[in-house]
Amino acid sequence: MFNTASRPKQSGTRVTAVRFNPLRCRAFAIFLRLSLLVLPGAVMAATQVTSARIWPAQDYTRVTLESAVPLQHQVLRLKNPERLVLDLENVAITPALDELAAKVGANDPYVQAVRIGRFKPGVVRLVFDLKAEAKPEVFMLRPIAEYGHRLVLDIYPAQAVDPLLALLEKTQVMRPETPAPQAKDDKSADAAGVPPETVSKPGTRPGKPDSQRLIVVAIDAGHGGEDPGAIGRRGTYEKNVTLAIARKLKTMIDQEPNMRAVLTRDGDYFIPLQMRVQKARRVHADLFVSIHADAFIRPDARGSSVFALSENGATSAAARWLAKKENEADLIGGVNLDVSDPYLKQTLLDLSQTATINDSLKVAKSVLSGLGEINALHKGSVEQAEFAVLKAPDIPSILVETAFISNPDEERKLKNDAYQDKMADAILAGIKRYFAQNPPLARSRIAANP
Repeated sequence: MFNTASRPKQSGTRVTAVRFNPLRCRAFAIFLRLSLLVLPGAVMAATQVTSARIWPAQDYTRVTLESAVPLQHQVLRLKNPERLVLDLENVAITPALDELAAKVGANDPYVQAVRIGRFKPGVVRLVFDLKAEAKPEVFMLRPIAEYGHRLVLDIYPAQAVDPLLALLEKTQVMRPETPAPQAKDDKSADAAGVPPETVSKPGTRPGKPDSQRLIVVAIDAGHGGEDPGAIGRRGTYEKNVTLAIARKLKTMIDQEPNMRAVLTRDGDYFIPLQMRVQKARRVHADLFVSIHADAFIRPDARGSSVFALSENGATSAAARWLAKKENEADLIGGVNLDVSDPYLKQTLLDLSQTATINDSLKVAKSVLSGLGEINALHKGSVEQAEFAVLKAPDIPSILVETAFISNPDEERKLKNDAYQDKMADAILAGIKRYFAQNPPLARSRIAANP
C-alpha cells in the first residue's frame, strides 16, 4: 500500500521512503490486544482500601471498608471455632487495612480478633474470630457526602438479646392487690433501684390515670457511627454532642421516682431511623425524644428549636430543609436497601395519628419553654415537618435541636459539660410539666408487638 519513492528535497526538507510491513503491524496488533486484557487486572490488583473502621455495639458490630471503586468480595461462615471470612478480590494490603486488627476492642460484644493476609494470588482474606455464633450481613454503599464506595459487614448475634426488651421484662411485674410501702432496700426493686412498673388491676375504669405507673421515655441520640451529623467549625461532631446530652438526660430521668429512660443508642454506632422508632415501641415508651444539634450555611444562625411530626407539609422552608437533611441519615450512616424492614409496614401502617401529633405538640411546647430559659429560641413556636424518626403512630414524639453547632458561640457551649447539664435539665423540666398536666393512662403491658 505504502510504497513511495524518494522525492527531491523541497525547501531544505528531507523526505524518506516509508514501506509497509504486514508482519510488524500484525505483531503490534497482538501486543495491543494482550495489553488490553492484562491492563484491567493490573488496575484492579492495585485497588486501595483507603479506610477501615469498626463500630462495636450491643445490637451488632459494623465493619466498614472504604475505597475509590467498589470492592469485589465474598463472605463465608466457618464453625468450630466460630469465624467469619471476608475475601477481597484484587485488593492490595494497605496500611489502612492492616490497622483494622488493632481497632478491635476488648469490649466488642461479638468480635474477638481480626486476622488479615494474602490467601492466594489476587485475594486478600480477613478472618473475624467471633465470641459467639453470628449472622453476617454484607452490602455495598455508593459514594455520598465525603465517603467513597463502602463495603459494609454487619455482624449480628445469632440469638439477639435486646437490652431494651430486657428492661421491659424487668418492669412487667404486676402490682399486688394491696400495695404496701416499700423500703429503699426492698429487693423487689430492680437492679437500678427503680420500683417495678405496675399496671391497672382488673376492673379499673378505662381511661383513669394511674399515678403509680412508671413513665418510660425513649431518648434518641441523633446520628452515630458512620453518620457524624453536622460538624462545627472547631471540629465538633453532632453525634458526640447528642450522645452526651442524651446520657445526661437519661441519668436525670432515672432519678425521678416514677420515670425511667432508655437510650436508642448508648455508644458511637449507627442505627437506622426506623429501628430507632421500633426500639421505642418495643418498650411501649410514653414519649420519644430525639436529640440533635442544628447546622446552617450561615454561621450566625442560632437558637434552640423543637419539632413535631407533620402530615400536611412543613410549617416553614427551614423546617422542610431540616427534615430532608435528617431523613438522609440512613444514606450516610448506611442501610442495606436490599433487605426489607419487617417493622416498616406496621410502623407506617397507621398514619392517621392526629391524637399522637396533638400530644407531640403539647410536649414540644412545654420543652421549648424550658429551653427558652437557658438559650435563645430560633423560633418562638413549635415547628412541624415530615421527620422519619418521629413517625411512631402511637407515641408522642419530638425532635429537639439543642443549638446550632455551626454557630461558633453555640458550638463552644455545646461542648461544655455544665451547659450540657443545663440543656438536659431544661428538657426534663418540659417533660415533667407535660406529664403533670397529661398523666399517662393506665395500661396492661402485653408482649411487645413492634
